[in-house]
Amino acid sequence: MVLIREVVQQAVATGYLSVAAENQLRQLLTTKYDRDDLKAFLTLQQEVLDGRVRQESRELKYSSSALAS
Repeated sequence: MVLIREVVQQAVATGYLSVAAENQLRQLLTTKYDRDDLKAFLTLQQEVLDGRVRQESRELKYSSSALAS
């Protein structure tokens, strides 16, 4: 089974969180997880806020809204 921290490590290493990885995180967060996974998830949130990790879902949202205008 994949752990939250593994998904986070991949995103931080590449600087990119894919839609698939985001969905995987959503699913993993509905199951029982430990403190290290929670810390990893919080780290990912901070990395996104600081602009060190880009989210594919946000990029898709902005590109489709730009096309609509």
